[in-house]
Amino acid sequence: QVQLVESGGGLVQAGGSLRLSCAASGSIFNNNALGWFRQAPGKQRELVAAITSNGSPSYAHSVKDRFVIARDNAKNTVALEMNSLKPEDTAVYYCNTLPDSHAWGQGTQVTVSS
Repeated sequence: QVQLVESGGGLVQAGGSLRLSCAASGSIFNNNALGWFRQAPGKQRELVAAITSNGSPSYAHSVKDRFVIARDNAKNTVALEMNSLKPEDTAVYYCNTLPDSHAWGQGTQVTVSS
């Protein structure tokens, strides 16, 4: 069974930066679009960044110009560079394939203090 493992979260002050990483146990990333999602307490999971199989990124309006998604097919990883973090970015962050998802990993907690 494919496993997704997210890492890199933590506690950071507003205006700070974090870099998240996601690794998959199999080669599921290679021919799929990939996405970073987040879920804040009491809210639905939302897609914040996506990248196509050939590397074209797209972003939710709320994170555009602050977050950068990148993939490394050779390493079967996808990263999310998060800059100028805001308290409203606080959430558990997950990665998965798009449009059809695999089993969700445990995610990584990002907490931004004001």
